[in-house]
Amino acid sequence: MNGAERVPAAGPGWDLILAGGGLANGLIAWRLRQRRPELRILLLEQGAHLGGNHTWSFHDSDLDAAQLDWIAPLVSRRWPRYEVVFPQLRRTLDGGYASIASQDFAGAIEAALGASLRLDTRIAAVGPNRVELESGEVLEAHAVIDGRGMRPSRRLALGWQTFLGQELRLAAPHGLDAPIIMDASVEQQGGYRFVYVLPFDTHRLLIEDTHYVDSDAWEPERLRANIAAYAQARGWRVAQVLREEEGRLPIVLAGDFDAYWDDLKGQPSVGLRAGLFHSTTGYSLPHAVRLSERIAAMPDLGAPALFAAIRDEAGREWRRQRFFRLLNRMLFLAGSPDRRWRVMQRFYRLPASLIKHFYAGRLSLGDKARLLSGKPPVPVGQAFVAACKIHPHQIGRAE
Repeated sequence: MNGAERVPAAGPGWDLILAGGGLANGLIAWRLRQRRPELRILLLEQGAHLGGNHTWSFHDSDLDAAQLDWIAPLVSRRWPRYEVVFPQLRRTLDGGYASIASQDFAGAIEAALGASLRLDTRIAAVGPNRVELESGEVLEAHAVIDGRGMRPSRRLALGWQTFLGQELRLAAPHGLDAPIIMDASVEQQGGYRFVYVLPFDTHRLLIEDTHYVDSDAWEPERLRANIAAYAQARGWRVAQVLREEEGRLPIVLAGDFDAYWDDLKGQPSVGLRAGLFHSTTGYSLPHAVRLSERIAAMPDLGAPALFAAIRDEAGREWRRQRFFRLLNRMLFLAGSPDRRWRVMQRFYRLPASLIKHFYAGRLSLGDKARLLSGKPPVPVGQAFVAACKIHPHQIGRAE
């Protein structure tokens, strides 16, 4: 720690408490342990392990070289390319793609934190400087960061990405040498549906059945049946279901950023709760990496300074992603739900450099012009109406 940095004066029992052991708080704790080991931090997680039961993926081009280096110990598997499949398009794109399995995430970070981690700990209430546990115990800190997932808010109009994934061991080799991050050649079932496949070794893979739909209604049996049908159609015989994961990710169509953050009333928040995720894909790992670096470099880790810094970070991302929210409205509000795949098929015909910029959330003006040029894959009139709906009340889907 250099001379310009300061640790809050003694008082509460902790310098920083992280409420919730998901991706964002886990990375913050890990980065602080690496860069600021003198800080008294405490990470609280209600489950038996950090990270829950998830797989987080990212493109190498989402991060810079230094970020790729420090996150490398968490990575479960890397591939040099990936594939997409649509009814009228099959394409392989070069470029590193990586996944972090929650068990590897937990193993590395739990070992690094040691006594600074409390598992199987249920939280009753969180404030900027205190956490009340369901046991009645009260913990105080100079700051508390709330990372317990998305909170309902009428300030946002949302669509949803819902998915169920099964990690399978097959009876024979599957024959894949790269992920299929989108196979939309499948029956659409009332929304934009695709299958996501990660081959971890010759016999083991993750198959996720994913739907971009208007609500977060959940039909796990249908999704399990879809996975079984997809494996059968590929000629894959399942020897064992190793585990199952599920998720419901918000897809932001419109929102009132300032009102959303005013509602937090000074509570530092991260991850989905802070809106720090890609508005169209739902990917959050690059945002969590950048925020953990910013927090680790802050001289003042008091609650007001953290709240201001995270709000600033989220505000910059909100402004950057204005164009992505426009694309989301065109995807969800223009045309038939069963024909949403046409939007993504057209997208994947574009130059590979633009696709990289899209996933990284860093589109240039030229990229945006290219995305909107030519004949749109949705009705023009409906696309124009959708583009103009910039306030949640205009969409009528505020959460």
